[in-house]
Amino acid sequence: MRDSLLIVGAFLVGCAAGIFGLAPAGLTESDVALWILQALILQVGLGIGADEELGNLLRSVSPRLLWIPVATVVGTLGATALLSGCFARWSMTDLLAVGSGFGYYSLSSILISSLKEPSIGAGAAAELGAIALLANVFRELLTLFFAPCMVRFFTPLGPVAAGGVTSMDVTLPVILRTAGRDWLFVAMLHGIVLDCSVPLLVPLFCAW
Repeated sequence: MRDSLLIVGAFLVGCAAGIFGLAPAGLTESDVALWILQALILQVGLGIGADEELGNLLRSVSPRLLWIPVATVVGTLGATALLSGCFARWSMTDLLAVGSGFGYYSLSSILISSLKEPSIGAGAAAELGAIALLANVFRELLTLFFAPCMVRFFTPLGPVAAGGVTSMDVTLPVILRTAGRDWLFVAMLHGIVLDCSVPLLVPLFCAW
């Protein structure tokens, strides 16, 4: 309840600042979006760096396990590139930026909207950001709904790879329920590596 009130309060303060001209002169929506983006990336780094359990997890990693998130990246981007020809409105690199969200819909959508605005305009950038939001939300939902089928037809690695970044949080319970608790370490490591890759790959494809 408290968190909800804080969100509503922040929204009302922003509305009041805009209505009564209290915002700094020259401040644009792009500036605000960029600040939010930087705060999100900072939060990702703080969350990973401050968690002692994640640090212990990374120190005990077998190098072979890193091939799992690498395979997810290659598979996701490869499939995105193959399907990009079906969408004439967007370039392959635009859609690769969308695919590089790996289920992290909040960060990837803001990144794309902010970084693409100078090159394609505010309207098109917002549209592409919305596509990234929906695509990555659906990735998470499909993993939650079809994890049992993925385990059956694609081994326990199926829901781990499909979950992307969310394999370490939102989709982790369903992964453990369908694949078994032995996959906890793999799912956590997979999510952490992909979490770190989103702020690197999305700007890379947005710049092309």
